[in-house]
This record gives sequence, structure tokens and C-alpha cells, in this order.
Amino acid sequence: MRWIGITLLLWVIASIVLVLIFRFVPVPTSAFMIERRIEALFDKQQDFTLHYRWTPITEVSSNLPIALVASEDQKFPTHHGFDVEAIQSALADAEDGERLRGASTISQQVAKNLFLWNGRSFVRKGFEAYFTVLIEALWPKRRIIEVYLNIAEFGDGVYGVAAASERYFRSSPQKLSLQQSALLAAVLPNPRKLHVERPSAYIQRRANWIERQVRQLGGSAWLEP
Repeated sequence: MRWIGITLLLWVIASIVLVLIFRFVPVPTSAFMIERRIEALFDKQQDFTLHYRWTPITEVSSNLPIALVASEDQKFPTHHGFDVEAIQSALADAEDGERLRGASTISQQVAKNLFLWNGRSFVRKGFEAYFTVLIEALWPKRRIIEVYLNIAEFGDGVYGVAAASERYFRSSPQKLSLQQSALLAAVLPNPRKLHVERPSAYIQRRANWIERQVRQLGGSAWLEP
């Protein structure tokens, strides 16, 4: 029991140190990227290439962070990692027989994508909650959104705003328009089936809705402290 306690304590200390390091150091990769590489290796996808390059938020158009927030988590500036109302609403809908839908905040998605594995289980959700608390306690909101727009998957093997803007728009992240940012945000629910370069009618409608939400929120200024 003593060795179990020591091991647990060391793991907690190591996780805190790792989160602190990533507050200041560019993220070299993520758990989801590693998992995708392993998946391609086992499936013998010899033509698979993972595209990723870290880009500081100062070199990213202000249109993208607000588009991501408008699409994914409009309470992002004010919550502490969890949207309690959204969770309660999702659970109530599930009790009424509807399919259980996600209610993850951007902070939770950063915790999951950066440190954990894909899938649904109470164990993973527990770890996700733990890392979400650490991230919210140790990182400012600006850092959370910076990491998110860098490690989010915008297409199969396309991770982060730099790879996405270059591949889909032949442009730098700094030049992304609101329309382009809305298209990137629109595919996030399922980036391997939804396409930025060949947007369906659904994606176009969703992108238009995101643009309207951005304007109603007041634009990128809404994210300023």
C-alpha cells in the first residue's frame, strides 16, 4: 500500500510538472497524434502522412479563436473547465431516451486530445476531468485556446491551424478570414468525415451559423480579458 501511495504521488507530481511545462513550451505532439500514427502503422497505411506545425497565437488570425469558441464552447471565457448546464441538459435528454450527446468544453477537449486516448469510458472521463482541472488552474484562457487551435484535428492527419490553413486555403494562419475560420470550426465534430475543401450543404449551413454567432458575440474582441 505504501508503494502504491508513493507511485500515485509521483504520478500526480509528474502530471502537474508536465502541464506546467506545456504552459510555456510549444507542444511537440499530442496523445491523439501519437494514437493516429500507431493506427496508421497497424493498418499498414503506408501513404499516411501526419501534418502538424506549432504556431503561436500571435501569428494566427483573430478570426479563428472566436470561431472555435462560437462553435464549440460559448461559455469558454467564464467557466472553470466544465459547462454544468450543458452536462445537466445532456443527461436529461439521455434520460428521456435520446442519444447521449457530448457536452465537453474546449478545456476538456484540450485535456483529452493532449494527454489521453480516444474512446468512451468512465476511467478516461475521470482522467479528463483531472487534467481539465489542472489546465484551468495552471494555464490562462489564452494559452488554452492557443493549444486547442494547434492540436485540433481539421482533417485526417491534419492537425492544427498551420497545417489546415496551408492545405485547404494555401494561406498562412495569420490571413484566415472569418469565413475560412468558420469552415475549419464547422468540421470539428467529425473531421475525418466532414471536409473543409469539399464542404457539404450541412457544413456550409453550420459555417454560416458560426459566422452569425461570432457577430452576435461581438467578434474577436469578446475574447479579450
